[in-house]
Amino acid sequence: MLLARASPTFLPSTSSSSTTPSSQTLPPSLSFGGRTQRGSGLAAASPNCVVRRPVMAAAAVPAAKLEDAEALIDSVETFIFDCDGVIWKGDKLIDGVPATLDLLRSKGKRLVFVTNNSTKSRKQYGKKFETLGLSVNEEEIFASSFAAAAYLQSIDFPKDKKVYVIGEEGILKELDLAGFQHLGGPTDGDKKIELKPGFYMEHDKDVGAVVVGFDRYFNYYKVQYGTLCIRENPGCLFIATNRDAVTHLTDAQEWAGGGSMVGAVLGSTKQEPLVVGKPSTFMMDYLAKK
Repeated sequence: MLLARASPTFLPSTSSSSTTPSSQTLPPSLSFGGRTQRGSGLAAASPNCVVRRPVMAAAAVPAAKLEDAEALIDSVETFIFDCDGVIWKGDKLIDGVPATLDLLRSKGKRLVFVTNNSTKSRKQYGKKFETLGLSVNEEEIFASSFAAAAYLQSIDFPKDKKVYVIGEEGILKELDLAGFQHLGGPTDGDKKIELKPGFYMEHDKDVGAVVVGFDRYFNYYKVQYGTLCIRENPGCLFIATNRDAVTHLTDAQEWAGGGSMVGAVLGSTKQEPLVVGKPSTFMMDYLAKK
């Protein structure tokens, strides 16, 4: 998926009005298609070669080719790229990406890279880009781990309150950088509950938010601890980095995503989470202000 935030005058059409193709040969990943929304200033696209029109009822509508990709690029100020499955798959760079990014940078475009994978911090993702041969700075990266910390900052979350994390190192690092106290994370991955008669599980009454992200060390202890905080601590927030059903951890297959962890806590608390990763409005509002 590729999202492009356009200038106020950008109102791309989903139908072709020109029969003259662009004079510039574009890299494969810039021969994009997708959908556009009039008046929103946003264009969403996937790396294929057609612009898809809305399908009415059961009738099949022929796809229209994007005739002037260069004009579309020139009309857009900021390009927002997904990472997993668009920039890379697992640890493999997708063909055409370096040429695409070089072309956009040469035109002075602002690039933003978003990912719902919360296992890494922005700094760690910066190192991954570097390993893949791409020059991307931290300010251009919007990871859902960072989004969780940024959201807490945006609401002036009290510094004397704590955050319980069902997730991995990326969330903990971003909370540290934002100055928030936290507990949980990978260290709770080995904890078990022995359900003996009369057993009562204690929890920290100072936890004011539970953040749930993708967690390879997910277990029943974490579900119960997070549930107790949300249900018993007055005003405790339930924050999800994303609700993705699947994720692309390797290039071999899809894997169960962070939504499976969020779903477990939702099921036990009967409370809907506040989602801070894509496609949340928080992410788009945050990027629009930068």
